[in-house]
Amino acid sequence: MAKIKIMTDSSVQLSPEEIEKYHITVVPLSITIDGHTYTDGVEITRANFIKKMDEADQLPKTSQPPVGVFLEKMKELTADGSEVLGIFMAKSLSGTVDAARQAAELVEGKITVIDCGYTDRSQGYYCLEAAKYAEAGKSMDEIVEHLDEVGDNMYLEMMVPNLKNILAGGRLGRLAGRVVSALNFHVGLVMKNGKLTVPYRGRGHKFMKKFDDMIVDQLKELGDKVDRVGISYVDTREDMEKLAARFKEVNPNLDILIQETSPIIITHAGHGAYAVMFFTKTEH
Repeated sequence: MAKIKIMTDSSVQLSPEEIEKYHITVVPLSITIDGHTYTDGVEITRANFIKKMDEADQLPKTSQPPVGVFLEKMKELTADGSEVLGIFMAKSLSGTVDAARQAAELVEGKITVIDCGYTDRSQGYYCLEAAKYAEAGKSMDEIVEHLDEVGDNMYLEMMVPNLKNILAGGRLGRLAGRVVSALNFHVGLVMKNGKLTVPYRGRGHKFMKKFDDMIVDQLKELGDKVDRVGISYVDTREDMEKLAARFKEVNPNLDILIQETSPIIITHAGHGAYAVMFFTKTEH
């Protein structure tokens, strides 16, 4: 049986240890700041991106990897006869998955490309689940079927206290008009299978606490169906550690990864933003 290798893009949230353990190939997007283009994770890090963004005259622009970059990586990964499963962020957020599909059509090897419908740690969960299934000898069809279940049971909820970046970047689409005149609002976003909605909005710390309380209540209700939680943030590490402590009170066995999000997400989410992501286990 041919080996199955996992490929993804740099909006993903994975620890360096996970990337190494499962040999996941991460194709970087690029960020342009005041006319200078940086390769995500290569020429600019998560740690120094925020400072550059704040000093910039205009909001940074993010760009999907060129088709040629995907083509080169796909040829490299299939050279030994392996199959490749490409797992990319939601098409509603980026054209990355389309660029990957174009490249896949030009490669002789077997390439499967999916739009995971999410990003960040949720996208990371897709990659980890796919890698574990591949390691267990599952077929491509079995892996993709499992990932469909993961997506249906995924939770991605995000708090955006400052709407400046997300409105400027246009990621709220038609919903932006409803909040554009109220920049002092905070919004709670929910992403589900590629669709971004704004079900929560309010002002001040009271609203943010209510948002956190809602997630805590979700974890209580779901109980042992959740064993891993991802918390990604822009510049609020201390607050996220406190939130993680609340989650641990609900379930002391939770495996919680707290990491700064990627420049791709930071650009559109802005200061103070954070997201909580997890999925419920399915029985087999």
